[in-house]
Formats: sequence, structure tokens, C-alpha cells
Amino acid sequence: MTTPTRTRAHTEPLDRRLARAIQRVTGTALGPYQTAVVRIGFAGAWLLFLLREFPHRHELYGPDGPWSWDMGQQLIANNHAFTVLMWSDSTLWFETVYALAVLSSVLLLIGWRTRTMSVLFMVGVLSLQNRSIFMGDGGDNVVHLMAIYLVLTRCSQVWSVDARRAARPGPRRDVLGPVMWAVLAFGLVAATLFIDRTGETWLLVMLWLLWAAQGVWWLVCRYAPGEPRVLADVLANLVHNATLAVIMAEVCLIYATAGWYKIQGSRWQDGTALYYPLKLDYFTPWPFLSDLLAASGVMVMVLTYGTVIVQVAFPFTLFNRKVKNVLLVAMMLEHAGIALLLGLPFFSLAMIAADAVFLPTVFLVWLGTRVRRGRDRLLPGTRKVPRPAHAAEAEAPRTLVG
Repeated sequence: MTTPTRTRAHTEPLDRRLARAIQRVTGTALGPYQTAVVRIGFAGAWLLFLLREFPHRHELYGPDGPWSWDMGQQLIANNHAFTVLMWSDSTLWFETVYALAVLSSVLLLIGWRTRTMSVLFMVGVLSLQNRSIFMGDGGDNVVHLMAIYLVLTRCSQVWSVDARRAARPGPRRDVLGPVMWAVLAFGLVAATLFIDRTGETWLLVMLWLLWAAQGVWWLVCRYAPGEPRVLADVLANLVHNATLAVIMAEVCLIYATAGWYKIQGSRWQDGTALYYPLKLDYFTPWPFLSDLLAASGVMVMVLTYGTVIVQVAFPFTLFNRKVKNVLLVAMMLEHAGIALLLGLPFFSLAMIAADAVFLPTVFLVWLGTRVRRGRDRLLPGTRKVPRPAHAAEAEAPRTLVG
């Protein structure tokens, strides 16, 4: 009887495996492609929502909304939420905030000055959503959370303007970064000294800490490129990797909570839950498709039970890569169906963007290669010399805010 060959993982001492794991967590920002997809997905979903609702912005979040400015002040005083729209009831101020929210979404989507844009993106999301909290749905809640998480990630390592700028050969002198850093300082001082900050102290403290951290980062990279720079990079990697783990746990919690609550509902238990939204005018953008699906009792039952099974089972499949990928495809198709049949495109986009954190790196690299080839055919002037993956983030700290 032959003895089975033991792999390196089994023969290597435990302390060496532990040291290698610590080295990977502290020396590398994990999931560069996954965090880039999450950045692009949520920035794109929020941007499309703002553009679609642009004609109705005053009714949703502005001075013409049913939730008046005085009522908003009372709500903020009770729940201590953050929104810069409560700093003034001026229409000009509202238009400025809305325009900055759109602009920061565009710039975060393309990855230009990602660290700064992620903070402005978060401010825009929190300001608009907290102004009228009764206007949102489950997708808005996910965008709300991910906007905060993205600030703490190094999500510009690949597929970003920052990565392309860092890939350019030769020395670079950044002038715009310090200028942006100084302008943001004036904005924070004004917000701290002259604005009534009811319920907003916590976020102002967070913004000041982020602003100071960028200044310290720039000083370390410019004047102490040795061990202080290595220590700063390790801390940034730890924060990124911890936040990435939180994002993954958040997605699992969303599906587990939704699935287990569905199990307790009688309509989900008897397999008829899907039938009822298909008969509501509000959730039937395509009445013909809704009626066609609702007419098939078997399909309604299969989709109802399938939704519950997929949501409950997904967190338990993370330890099996093949099963996880199958359920991941099923959930993305489910959200695509929700967008088409129930008319909830932005909710579906937000959930698909959240699901993308679990996409395999091999698939994302393949997808990026196909997109790059298509871009090169359409725009031959954009071709550049190949570069090791996510090497841009190692050089990005040379800029102050970029």
C-alpha cells in the first residue's frame, strides 16, 4: 500500500505558514480587481440614479419635497445623521451639492484622485439619502454602507486613471494634489466653525482624520521613504484588508437575513410570494411579461423557493469555490430578473456590485483583458506598455490627495 503524497501546505511547519499569511495580509492589499469592480459598480449605480432623477431632484431631496426643510432638521436632531443639505435651505446650495454628488460619482467611477473622490462620494451619498430617508429602498441602504467602506479601501490599484498615471515612466511632480488638499482644509474649517453641526460631529471628526492622514502620508513618502514608508504601507494594507473582509461579511449578512426572514413568511412557505408583486402596477413595467410569468404556477413556485434556497445557502458555500461561483451567477441573474420584471434597476445594480466582491480573480482578469482589447481596437492611441498587476498603488502615495 502506497503512502499518499503530502502537499507543501501539510508538510510546512505551522509557524512558517502563519508567518507567510501575516506577510501577505500586511504586505499586500488583497482583492485589487474585486475592490475595483465594487468601486465602479457602486459609483456607476449611484451616478445613473442621480441622472435619471435629475428632473425630480427637487421633489426627492430638495426644497419642493414632501419632507420639508424644518421637518428634516427635526429628524436630524433626533437620529444624528449627517447631511450637508441641512446647512442651508438655499436652492443654490442644494444644486451645488447635487452637482458635486454627480461629479464625484463620475470621477470615482474612472478612478481619478480616488482617495479624495471616495470621500466626496461618501459625503454626497450620505447628504442626499439622509435628507429624505423615506425615499430610499434596500439598494439605497447598500449604497449607503458601501460608500463608507470604499473610503477605507485601496480601490484604485487597477482599472483607474490613478493606475495609468502611476504607470507612466519617469519622475512626476504633482501640483494638483497639494492644491486640492489645501482647498479641502478650508472647506473643513468652514464646516467646523460656521455650520450648525447638529448630529454631524462624528463625521466631521472622521473627515479631519482622513485629511490629516493624507498629509502625514505625503510627508512620509517625500521625506522618509525608508521604514516609515513601509510602516505606513502596512497600516494602509491592514485597513484595506479588514474593510474588504467587512464588505464580504456585509453581503453574507444581507443574504442570510433576507433568506431567513423569508422562511418565516407563509407566502414564501407555500411558494406563492412572487405572484403578488407581479400583480402590482407599481412593480410591473412590462405587464405582458409579468402576466406571462404569473400565469405559470410552476415557475412562480420554482423561483420563489429558488430565491430562498440561494439566499440562505450562499454564506455556507464560501468554503467551496465551485458551488459558490454557481450560486453567485444565480444571484446575479436573480437581480437582473428583478430589474427587468419588477422595475428596480438601481436596487439590482447595487446588489450585483456588492456580489462582485466574490467574483474570481481569473474571471475578472479575463474580463479586463477583453475590455482592454475592445478599447484598443476603438481607440488605438490608448495602448500602453504592459505592467505588473496593481503596481500603481505602490507609487500612488507620491501624490498628496490622488
